[in-house]
Amino acid sequence: MSSALPEQKSGEVGPWTILVVESDATSREILVADLSRSGQDVVAVETGQEALDRAGEHDLVLLGMKLRDLDGLHVCRLLRATTDTPVIFIGSAASELDTVLALRAGGDDYLAQPYGLRELMARIGAVMRRASSCRQAPPLLERGRLSIDVQKREVKYGGRSPRLTRKEFELLLLLARNPGKVISREEIVSAVWGSSWSQRTVDTHISNLRSKLGDRGLIVSVRGVGFMMAKA
Repeated sequence: MSSALPEQKSGEVGPWTILVVESDATSREILVADLSRSGQDVVAVETGQEALDRAGEHDLVLLGMKLRDLDGLHVCRLLRATTDTPVIFIGSAASELDTVLALRAGGDDYLAQPYGLRELMARIGAVMRRASSCRQAPPLLERGRLSIDVQKREVKYGGRSPRLTRKEFELLLLLARNPGKVISREEIVSAVWGSSWSQRTVDTHISNLRSKLGDRGLIVSVRGVGFMMAKA
């Protein structure tokens, strides 16, 4: 299993290699047909275990929330332990709880049924652009005691090496690239999640980062606006 993202394909709409993980035969067949018609290289599996067996082999994973053998959230957590391949959840409901759970499990986006092919491809394109942008960043970013290895996705702070989730890493990288600049919650949601995640999840991720880095003064809250990284 590889811990690196597959090489980005050219063009904003791929073609990409996409793994569809969906136990419902009808939903799976529709997804495969739509994605294939749009020019993507699609592989479909029915179970979470099959998805785990193929971890790191594709550019993107479309993951059903409810699978025959494993919970989709659990599958995403296990994928995150071995690969940084972007994951978009496909669900039957658009509740805030569903999107928050998907986010906390390491998902990059959540798309609720029913949806059209144009929306699906737009979501995929946005997620892949963010993944590509992260890979193309300078390999090592240093801000005082903070050191971020962008390619290895490793963070060191004051001699510690905290383990961050994918979204925690991307949020920290966004702030580190803009030291002393206040970034609003709306800008953070757009840059890191790219869709209508609850802004409260930003506060949760900021709190997690402060705890894991062991320095609550590194990320400054600007009341009513957003957050910024303190200058070294």
